[in-house]
Amino acid sequence: MILRKKYIHNFKLAVLLLGLGTMSSCSDFLDRYPQDEIVDETFWKTQEQLEMAATAIYSRVKAKNFVDMENMGENTMWPQTNQYKDIGSGVFPVTQPTVNDEWRNMFRDVRECNAFLENYEGAEETDPGATERLAAEVRVIRVLNYSFMTSFFGDVPIITSTLDPDDPEVYGERDPQEQVVDFLLNELDLAAEHLSEEIPTGDNLGRVNKATALALKARIALTYGRFEVAEQAAKAVMDMGIYSLYSTGDPETSYYDLFTRNGKLAEGRNKETIFARMHKMDIIMHNLSREIQVPDQFARFVPTRSLVESYLCSDGLPIDKSPLYKDDTYADVFKNRDPRMTQTILVPGDSWGGRYDGRPVADNPDPTIFMVPKFSQDGRGSVTTTGYYYKKYVEPSAVPNYNRDDNDIHHIRYAEALLTYAEARFEQGKLTQADLDISINLLRDRVGMSRMDLAFLAQHGMDVREEIRRERRVELALEGHRYFDVRRWKEGERLGRDIEGVKASWFPALSSDAYRKNAEGYLVVQWNRRFESPKNYLWPVPQVQRERNPALGQNPGWE
Repeated sequence: MILRKKYIHNFKLAVLLLGLGTMSSCSDFLDRYPQDEIVDETFWKTQEQLEMAATAIYSRVKAKNFVDMENMGENTMWPQTNQYKDIGSGVFPVTQPTVNDEWRNMFRDVRECNAFLENYEGAEETDPGATERLAAEVRVIRVLNYSFMTSFFGDVPIITSTLDPDDPEVYGERDPQEQVVDFLLNELDLAAEHLSEEIPTGDNLGRVNKATALALKARIALTYGRFEVAEQAAKAVMDMGIYSLYSTGDPETSYYDLFTRNGKLAEGRNKETIFARMHKMDIIMHNLSREIQVPDQFARFVPTRSLVESYLCSDGLPIDKSPLYKDDTYADVFKNRDPRMTQTILVPGDSWGGRYDGRPVADNPDPTIFMVPKFSQDGRGSVTTTGYYYKKYVEPSAVPNYNRDDNDIHHIRYAEALLTYAEARFEQGKLTQADLDISINLLRDRVGMSRMDLAFLAQHGMDVREEIRRERRVELALEGHRYFDVRRWKEGERLGRDIEGVKASWFPALSSDAYRKNAEGYLVVQWNRRFESPKNYLWPVPQVQRERNPALGQNPGWE
């Protein structure tokens, strides 16, 4: 990265380095600056250096691992050992590596943001407006980091300066979550004052703008029950009038297309994505498309029965109420459903990248067309544990080759702001049909789905809160949100249920006792799950961090 700050995690090493420093009495030697790294005393002088530092901080924003977090929810199943999957299942120890990695990496990133905010005002040869804009962008990224931390760990230390190992704050207690949330919302208000109200383009493409700060404020406020704040922030994004839902003009492709290369911010057609981790071919790429439809191994992300059955039928009714729903065959499941289902999950007849080696086989004469799921691995096609595959986020041309995907990873979409507005209005008892028509129904209109109507819901005994939450689930599937939503809704018991797949009777190969089935005849692909309340609503403070600083304490149930 461009800006490198020393951050010592191992305090024994820190003591050793301090000890070595006291052994030397040569002031000339001590006053020399390192020649192979950038340090505070020689940096932070020009606008160009501030731009470089901010760009380096942007490189810390979560990329594909934001999507990987979908494995903590019940939408998605990772077929083999995966630490996010283990966390979602509730079966993991306080020494689980990913728990410590998230703590360590987030505080590393916060430290880099703090270094910028400590030093930027001293720069010379700068444009004050541009300088304050950069500082505001860094504040928003710091808030994004902290939003993950407080969601994971609850109370966390609020650190706003770079610390040395002997600073008392290093060994301080955690700050209460309510105080952390106050800090984050205030930081976003401060940042919004200095951010552009326009969609970033040209050299600024992908940067934080005012809408990013407002949409993130709406997300955080909604998460912690500050519904009026969430409503106002989401509505402010809507009232800016610069964002709209992405569309190809075809309801059958618009939603899917957003998550392909066509929907990249760099293509100029996407006015929906407010903030994304951008990628560029041959420079910085990821492997998501291949992992979703890997052509010779187990698909890394596969939809679950729970997600498949959450989609409404096209008449606006759930599958247990609609006369349109049939499940006599695998293909039946996809008929007469919310179109977002068939633009998210692979349907027989779709083109795909999880193709065989090019040789026709009995059940798949054209290897470029998906016909039936594959349950056993022989190196000749993508294998699914649940019987389902995703198509969302797949760029087919990127599937055959490792790490050749340059799709954007969408962090904040205008769609989320619309969903937040509707949910916040409902939770305050203020939701009207007009509110739905300027929020959720815009999402449904994009794909040609029947509109949400309060009178219709009442007529069919459908719970409004449940339907708003369903809408969020299907619209944001595979985008990393589900685990966080389930926890904030206090529906953690969902995470403790078995992960299930297709009905075994649809496929003769599944009649074998080698495949575990439930009493209804559906595949059971993970069953050692549990969710303990309040324990699993927070992660444990990592053991290694508590050993370094016992004052951090521990979260309930993890002692």
